[in-house]
Amino acid sequence: MLSNAIVMVTIILVINIVYVSLSTVRMILTLKGRRYIASFVSMFEIVIYVLGLGLVLDNLNEIQNLIAYAIGFGIGVICGSMIEEKLALGYITVNVISSNPDISFTKQLRDKGYGVTSWYAYGMEGDRLSMQILTPRKYELRLYETIKQIDPKAFIIAYEPKQIHGGFWVKQVRKGRLMNPKKKAEAELKQQQVKTSEQKGQK
Repeated sequence: MLSNAIVMVTIILVINIVYVSLSTVRMILTLKGRRYIASFVSMFEIVIYVLGLGLVLDNLNEIQNLIAYAIGFGIGVICGSMIEEKLALGYITVNVISSNPDISFTKQLRDKGYGVTSWYAYGMEGDRLSMQILTPRKYELRLYETIKQIDPKAFIIAYEPKQIHGGFWVKQVRKGRLMNPKKKAEAELKQQQVKTSEQKGQK
């Protein structure tokens, strides 16, 4: 009898963890505009939801089943957010303000493949270098490390843009050139060859 109760609690717990994890991922996919993948995930989500809820409703007199359902829900939210962090979907925009406008901040970031727009600003204590950097989320932590290496005192603010349109940098990312020195070098060589052939054609 006890073994059956433990098995039932375990099944309900696991089912609800999987259900809520899928629900969290599906919601994030929807917000990111991946609606076809989200709809595919939702099919599995609803099947698992019905199974878990059915087990609880059929055994409402067993309080441990209800507790397992609630615990599974909470753990599922955590698991879903962890999965989303691993997937690292979308892009982030990072605003950086450096108190030292003389350092070659933008050049070092661009050499690593990041898209950087920079301008000079004036703060309470003098001149500042302000930058806006766009990067895929999977490179977010690496970007922070790079910024701190260049200027440990840099002020950093990050947020997720809702929509991105145009810009040469986005095309570079979609071609897989960001953070890949080999592909970047190949692209630069190809561009140089095109320019050379155009110059020869003009002659």
